[in-house]
Amino acid sequence: MTVQLTRLPEPIIARSGEPPIAASGGTLAVHEWTMPGPSYLHMHRSDDEGWHVLDGVLRFHLADGSFDAPAGTTVFLPAGTAHTYSCPVPSRYLIFLTPRLDRLISRLLALTDQSEVPELLAEYDTEIVA
Repeated sequence: MTVQLTRLPEPIIARSGEPPIAASGGTLAVHEWTMPGPSYLHMHRSDDEGWHVLDGVLRFHLADGSFDAPAGTTVFLPAGTAHTYSCPVPSRYLIFLTPRLDRLISRLLALTDQSEVPELLAEYDTEIVA
């Protein structure tokens, strides 16, 4: 009997001072970003999301209040948590997403007609929370 080995993908290692990281696998995507989240409170029904602040501060807005996450802070929000976030000062962070959220954000960033946002969010099991 012959055993066939499949070569696994190579790891991605990001070091300080190198270009920002952007990596996506079968179950996780990681991006180094500087932009704030959307202006509206929203909820992903089926997807968790996480952030690690490298520089600056992210200000998280939840349904019951807000908090600041300074450099060195990691934030994890489970599916079903209404949220958004802003950058009160220039900031750099890692965002950890499911592949579905990665695709959603790519489509939102390319959107030219903002009236299409609610319908697009619904395609990705996400909604705006009033």
